[in-house]
Amino acid sequence: MQIGLINNLRAGRSNKQVFRVLNLLRSYPDVCHVETDCAGALPDAIADLARRKIDLLIVNGGDGTLQHTLTEILANDVFDRTPMIAPLRGGRTNMTALDLGAHRDPVKGLRAVLDAAGTGTLHERFEHRPVLRVAYDGGRQTSYGMFFGGGTIRRAITLTHQLFPKGRAQGSFGAGLVTAGLVTKAAMGSARGVLAPDKLQILLDGELVNGGEYLLAISTTLKRLFWGIRPFWSDEDSPVRFTAIASKAERYGAAVPGILRGRVKPWVTPEAGYTSRNVECAELRLDSGFTVDGETFGPRPDEVVSITADHRVTFIRA
Repeated sequence: MQIGLINNLRAGRSNKQVFRVLNLLRSYPDVCHVETDCAGALPDAIADLARRKIDLLIVNGGDGTLQHTLTEILANDVFDRTPMIAPLRGGRTNMTALDLGAHRDPVKGLRAVLDAAGTGTLHERFEHRPVLRVAYDGGRQTSYGMFFGGGTIRRAITLTHQLFPKGRAQGSFGAGLVTAGLVTKAAMGSARGVLAPDKLQILLDGELVNGGEYLLAISTTLKRLFWGIRPFWSDEDSPVRFTAIASKAERYGAAVPGILRGRVKPWVTPEAGYTSRNVECAELRLDSGFTVDGETFGPRPDEVVSITADHRVTFIRA
């Protein structure tokens, strides 16, 4: 088995962590590894690993690094066969790695994957997951990732980066605190700034959802998000989980606790302003921009975004 590692030197962890990874790799000389210091360096790094016929690609970075990696692999077909991918918890936000059950310490996670590959037990760590395909700009551009968020989510990410110093505090910790604050303000009726509602037109598997202004629109193929929240409560057997909350949703404060756990009250329905479905395709028309795994796009007037899941990837729990 050919193993490769992408080591993002600017993923939000300390230099000490990077040196620990490089030190560990001295014990595994057969592992091909490349270091990157910006997203623009990833295409060349991945192309280099593809030429080496990598079977297992380990990604030491956060959700943004993984999103760029998945996009390069799945949108541009740089590999003859999609490699297995093992995300480490090496960035500011690590929702995907966390959902897969990765070790808190990326160096210990890396050692566990390499040792499993060496002992032939890698299959015990398999996690087969669909990946979101987000098409935009009239279908001319595509991004692959595990989480999509509409305008409010994009603005919340910007706010998190403004409020917290660069580093891990901008990750799940900061995102959790900002989310808690925004949920509280929304429950009190605030609809300004980050919480300003966005006009959306939503089609779920071709079915038009009531249009209007929305507080939230998110989609994922993950089982849980940061802090273990699960804001999805539908049971259709389709890969794209989608949830939207209208700006005029009824009894919002009472609905939130159940929404965060994915266990809602019977009155939390589309008619009351709450939509949650598992679908093959979600299509949104919006002006507010969006985010895929923390990477922001837009805003752009009258943008149409199509969200599907046309690839499944074998992830490895690190």
